[in-house]
Amino acid sequence: MAAKDKFHAVVRIALEKEQWKITDDPLRLEVGGTKFEIDLGAEQLLAAERGEEKIAVEIKTFLSDSPLTDYHAALGQFLNYRLALEISDATRILYLAVPIGVYEAFFKREFAQISVERYQIKQIIYDPIQEVIVQWIP
Repeated sequence: MAAKDKFHAVVRIALEKEQWKITDDPLRLEVGGTKFEIDLGAEQLLAAERGEEKIAVEIKTFLSDSPLTDYHAALGQFLNYRLALEISDATRILYLAVPIGVYEAFFKREFAQISVERYQIKQIIYDPIQEVIVQWIP
């Protein structure tokens, strides 16, 4: 089992504060002979006509000296996880959870914005101190 991210518990608490039910910690998949562990799986009951929304969340802290290097690793992982979900659980939406400080300092840069748009990376921006979700970026 992979080590949990430093802010794993923070994101879990923040999701629960927004009435998400954590269904998997971690969410384990096996696709094409390869095993994957996405940090969290969660679901939330929505209005009757929409039914249930299911998400998977990959949590990142970006604590190294190079946010770009951290982003390279996170992007590769995110794209592989999204493909695995498309194959095994297409109803689940994958999000990349990023702390607010990293979002402000790195993800608002032009290159990062172009990349996020190009690769259609859905994000959850969280505050690791307040243990809340600041923004959902679909």
